Amino acid sequence: MPNVLIIEDELSIAKLEQDYLKFNGIDSDIAETGDEGLRMALKGSYDLILLDLMLPGVDGFELCSQLREKLEIPILMVTARKADIDKMRGFDRGADDYIVKPFNTNELVARVKAHISRYKRLTKLEAKPDVILIKGLEIHLNSRQVFVEGIEKKLAVKEFELLKFLAMNPNIVFRKEHLFDQIWGLESMGDTSTVTVHIRKIREKIEENPAKPEYIETVWGVGYRFKNSM
Repeated sequence: MPNVLIIEDELSIAKLEQDYLKFNGIDSDIAETGDEGLRMALKGSYDLILLDLMLPGVDGFELCSQLREKLEIPILMVTARKADIDKMRGFDRGADDYIVKPFNTNELVARVKAHISRYKRLTKLEAKPDVILIKGLEIHLNSRQVFVEGIEKKLAVKEFELLKFLAMNPNIVFRKEHLFDQIWGLESMGDTSTVTVHIRKIREKIEENPAKPEYIETVWGVGYRFKNSM
């Protein structure tokens, strides 16, 4: 049975989330502070984290960054903040999705299930070992490793999947909506701005000069393509 960590200081909300998850076949634990949540997340075995941003005495965005440094599991932010800049900050810190309070409990459960399902599918090893080699870039599909000029670059799950998809379909321009649907599979529930954030983070890791990308090109007004002139 999947297991979720709920980091939420309002116990009534945490219990509501826990009850609905349990009703839908998902176990969960509750942490009422950021410090407790970080400790439980690193010590336990969870499939997803529900993270409230408005925690007492801790910046939820910073906590998200700390969690993302150590964990690859999906992080779903739950907050009363509605501004797009807060969403962008959340995605930039490593969040996979964003839901605003007051939320529909059925939608929350649907998002949790979708992220857990997709995460488990994406983290399965490929049936056959394979490596994509493009100039100085190596993408190891089986071990899910990325090397640039022999130096390993650590990519999060969705960063790796986005890079792999683009590299396996070189010189084709993809709209953000299409990339979002391919990698996140939550077309009706998410925000395509996360594609922009993930592209930027990938460039920072694999490009010698992210401002002048050698691999992932922006086609203004259309989308992105992976350049392979070989």
